[in-house]
Amino acid sequence: QVQLVESGGRLVQAGGSLRLSCTASGFTLDDYAVGWFRQAPGKERIGVSCISRNGGTYYPDSVKGRFTTSRDKARNTVYLDIRRLKPEDTAAYYCAADQDCIATDWNKYDGWGQGTQVTVSS
Repeated sequence: QVQLVESGGRLVQAGGSLRLSCTASGFTLDDYAVGWFRQAPGKERIGVSCISRNGGTYYPDSVKGRFTTSRDKARNTVYLDIRRLKPEDTAAYYCAADQDCIATDWNKYDGWGQGTQVTVSS
């Protein structure tokens, strides 16, 4: 079965750190660009990182310097490390895999999983 599973979300205090995992089954995640997205209640889903097939990484200015994405080929997993967490980081976090970080229209992606909830207390 082809799927992505997000994990690692939890309740954490502001200023803390967290590592989210996106693990693939049924396919090799290293063959795809992998994006992380988040959706806060009542808001649209937005991208917070992407790692390309050649290892290049992309972040919006809003999270640059605090978010880091990386691959673990042996575990068929992509991570999202978040530092200096803020209450506004509270959201459900999702990962998605496609051909390219820039060229992919992620708005049309239809393979969303359950996500993992991150809640940051002030």
